[in-house]
Amino acid sequence: MKEARYYHKKQGGLVKCVLCPRGCEIKDGETGDCLIRQNKGGTLYAIAYNRISSLHLDPIEKKPLYHFYPGSQILSIGAIGCNLSCLFCQNWPMVEGKISLYEATSENIVQSALECNSIGVAFTYNEPMIWFEFVLDTAIKAREKGLKNVLVTNGYISPQPLKELLPYIDAMNIDLKFIREEPYKKICDGHLAPVQKTIETARKSCLVEITNLIVTNLNDSPEDIEKLISWVSTLGKDTVLHFSRYFPQYKMDEPQTPVSTLLMAFKMAKERLDYVYLGNVLSEDGSDTHCPSCQSLLVKRMGYDTSVIGLNGSKCAKCGYKTNIITGGGGL
Repeated sequence: MKEARYYHKKQGGLVKCVLCPRGCEIKDGETGDCLIRQNKGGTLYAIAYNRISSLHLDPIEKKPLYHFYPGSQILSIGAIGCNLSCLFCQNWPMVEGKISLYEATSENIVQSALECNSIGVAFTYNEPMIWFEFVLDTAIKAREKGLKNVLVTNGYISPQPLKELLPYIDAMNIDLKFIREEPYKKICDGHLAPVQKTIETARKSCLVEITNLIVTNLNDSPEDIEKLISWVSTLGKDTVLHFSRYFPQYKMDEPQTPVSTLLMAFKMAKERLDYVYLGNVLSEDGSDTHCPSCQSLLVKRMGYDTSVIGLNGSKCAKCGYKTNIITGGGGL
């Protein structure tokens, strides 16, 4: 347990958490909506500061990050809780705190990453932004040891804590759940604009890849898909976009996304963006990376089996085109 960094004390023992846009006002003895920030006697504490629920060595592609050290492994950790309430949550037992936690220090995590030859530490599984203090402290120690830091996040964080954290982050996958405000509020109890702002800000500091889960009868129309692609393209033609297939989960029972819908989204996005991928689906399209200039195959993927075959550092080995793929042989 550690005192939280971003909150204000109010009259009557209340505290207002300002870590994320929810701005929870929390009474003494209660927690915020994220479950892991608690008011104790008028002081807000990060009660899961050094408590983790999961630790695995994962392929970097599982995050998914396709342009960050492709084919590498990264030590991945998570805690519990989230600051959104998505009805289709894939990790809901973790989000609802229905799994066990055990103690681990930042030093333990960094040492484990070094011992297993991981490229670094990925903060993932639940929402890492609500675990801010532990993520920041661990990221600083990881950077000191030459390790990389990755966030897999919903992007729902206030500007100031994001600004403090970004200097220690090398790559992020940000989940852009919807491109309309109404489903963000109805399905996730959140808002669109803060996520867009996080994406725009983070892209100036580190590699950002965006994931959009296409949910049947919710955001699967050509109009919604085109609107999302249009906004992503304003960030730059080289923005990495993953479309992921939805399956019924948690409180959402709409039918699984048809493969044809994923392929439609892929085709539409490829007209505007250089790098588009499909997740949670077996398809010949949407796995490999090709050079935007000469179309040479740069990275071949079969599931999580990844082969870098056409890169010289970050450049196409055939035509010399400079991609935004970060490899051990060269970066951005």
